[in-house]
Amino acid sequence: MRNPPLSRNTIRGSVHSSRPHDSAAKQVAGEALYIDDIPEPKDLLHLYIAQSEKAHAKLLKLDVAAVRLAQGVVAVLTAEDVPGNNDASPIAGDDPVFAEDVVEYAGQSLFAVAAETLEQARAAARLAIIEYEELPAIITVEQAMAAKSFVLPTREIRRGDAAAAIKAAKHRLTQRFEIGGQDHFYLEGHIALALPGEDEDIFVYSSTQHPTEIQHNVAKFLDIPDHAVTVEVRRMGGGFGGKETQGAWFAAIAGLAVKLTGRPAKIRLDRDDDMIMTGKRHDFVANVEMGFDDDGRVSGAEFIFASRCGRSADLSASINDRTMFHADNCYYFKNVTIISHRCKTHTTSNTAFRGFGGPQGVLAPERMMDAIACYLDKDPLEVRKANLYGKKSRNVTPYQMTVEDNIAAEIITELEQSSDYIARRKAIRTFNKTSPYLKKGIALTPVKFGISFTATHLNQAGALLHVYTDGSVMINHGGTEMGQGLYIKVAQVVAEVLQIDIERVKITATRTDKVPNTSPTAASSGADINGKAAEAAAINIKERLTKFAAEYYGAKPSDVAFLPNRIRIGKQVVAFRDLVHLAYMSRISLSATGYYRTPKIHYDAETLTGRPFYYFTYGAAVSEVMIDTLTGENRVTAVDILHDAGKSLNPAIDLGQIEGGYIQGMGWLTTEELYYDDKGILKTHAPSTYKIPTCSDRPATFNMKIFERGENVEETIFRSKAVGEPPLILAISAFNAIADAISSVADYRHYPSLDAPATPERVLMAVQKISETARADNLTEAAQ
Repeated sequence: MRNPPLSRNTIRGSVHSSRPHDSAAKQVAGEALYIDDIPEPKDLLHLYIAQSEKAHAKLLKLDVAAVRLAQGVVAVLTAEDVPGNNDASPIAGDDPVFAEDVVEYAGQSLFAVAAETLEQARAAARLAIIEYEELPAIITVEQAMAAKSFVLPTREIRRGDAAAAIKAAKHRLTQRFEIGGQDHFYLEGHIALALPGEDEDIFVYSSTQHPTEIQHNVAKFLDIPDHAVTVEVRRMGGGFGGKETQGAWFAAIAGLAVKLTGRPAKIRLDRDDDMIMTGKRHDFVANVEMGFDDDGRVSGAEFIFASRCGRSADLSASINDRTMFHADNCYYFKNVTIISHRCKTHTTSNTAFRGFGGPQGVLAPERMMDAIACYLDKDPLEVRKANLYGKKSRNVTPYQMTVEDNIAAEIITELEQSSDYIARRKAIRTFNKTSPYLKKGIALTPVKFGISFTATHLNQAGALLHVYTDGSVMINHGGTEMGQGLYIKVAQVVAEVLQIDIERVKITATRTDKVPNTSPTAASSGADINGKAAEAAAINIKERLTKFAAEYYGAKPSDVAFLPNRIRIGKQVVAFRDLVHLAYMSRISLSATGYYRTPKIHYDAETLTGRPFYYFTYGAAVSEVMIDTLTGENRVTAVDILHDAGKSLNPAIDLGQIEGGYIQGMGWLTTEELYYDDKGILKTHAPSTYKIPTCSDRPATFNMKIFERGENVEETIFRSKAVGEPPLILAISAFNAIADAISSVADYRHYPSLDAPATPERVLMAVQKISETARADNLTEAAQ
């Protein structure tokens, strides 16, 4: 590495500048290493997991004798072989790695086969003799509600008297709608590679968002201390929340194979098994009632959410809490009741997914804003503006947090003007009057999204920073890279603090033996907490070098200034690498740790009140769509997005997250349909039956911009804001635009009944239903 010139006034890779993703070039060239690219060690065993074929049944017989004798089989792993706790749950202790007496979803792990090849393991698994006694299976939310089947207690938030306010209101509306789930469909499926070490030590490569969770679960499963398990992840091929908890099963199974055989072991799920075995975004049934005045201002609101959690708790408590916390979105409801039912069903345990319950919560009031506008014959934007949170009043959430950073109105106003929303809406209505079969729709929806883990203890992070004698720097932290650009952002933070070019900062894989007790990379908080921890470590080094330089050159610390790639001490200028070498020769430590805990947050989980979020991030989107009323086919044709990223650490990375988040949300609400039959069998478990958006689905017109006046009022890392999850919620504008297009069939006199996702079948049924309603209206009017 050549020493950089000392005359430059800026460093390369400073914060607030656009830098490419650190792996971008390697990824497009096929050179980025993922776990399955690691050269396979000698004597590697391949693992295959046998799954339950029943959704709910007693396990009467599990005979694996023939499996053990099959060609190439080295070991068969069952619950009886587990030396520790047969559990890989994140919290509740209710997720057995291997089923024992009862199976509770089709796809549940029964046993695993370790063989010389994956093909041999798969073939041997079919030889098992399994006998079941089927039990009644609860598959849907409605069935769970009827049976009072809950995985967690029902929770409520109440402010004022919603029922009385609704009853007293001049107008009232009720909506019931279903919100579908979503498969993560990461490009890299779940995978774990476990290697044996000395003294029962195990090294695990895991595609995980939470290395510490993997470490802890492998250790308890094998009955060894956490320090005996080291977990590493350099990068994931996508995560989206699906690798926050559920990768623990697979790492634990690989670890057990190592413990029982002394040989390295790898488990790699194929797409079908991954989709069948692992959890999804929670699907919901929402019932909403609102009372409002002639302006559309809501006086009372009642939300009843019921989610399909699956067979175990997983993270459903926090996910459903966040749904409740986002049922207000950008709107102030003086009298409000929010009820959350967490349903137990005999399906896979649903888990974290980008937005973590927030998107489902936001969809409810956004649907109602449009329904109210249709009822009053108003522009939905007028109704939204009438209900927005205020700055000094009307600014307390239902969970008693004061909204101190509200810029929703500013963003909505700017986007309304820049997108030419009013004129486009008028043009669309003119088009629809003369187009009998193709109908257009448009919608503008905002988002207010709380940033922090609602599990308060997770809002902490650590970092480890080394400076080498040639002036190069290595940074390690607890965050994981899944394509979102966390590593490059943290590297920019270190480069900024030390005032060195980013090429001198080495980004290293996340490992539990470097930074312990890490929090998951989730809740959009990766850069917030890990960036702050890295900043703290870099500041420690900077202060140490400042003190040394002042003493070495006989100056005061105030005379020491870090300039690009150099340090000025009074009138003396020294290259960064030269000062580092001098410090080493003078026995100054060049290694430092950093730690950060998010301030101000407090939250009472019993009363669901407090300040669960450090701050809010805001955004808004205008989506325009076209539907075919004869087939139900639909397409998003144009999108305009204005999003708040505070003072963006890396605008290029953030714009990529905004675009990707919107497209993923568009898939959730339009094309990605999870279908279980009445036996609880998932029928959509491959790309042939489950449709995620492709390049051709990207709207032809896609305008996006970061809010230029954005700046976090809180002391986040260089005043930036999180950007991972909130943009997904902006795709609600696409769903609402489809509803707007359907409403045009009835000349906008009725708001359609439309569940998500808005597949062609659902759109067609909604068109037919609203057409029948319009015909009935016409007959009534004619009779009068």
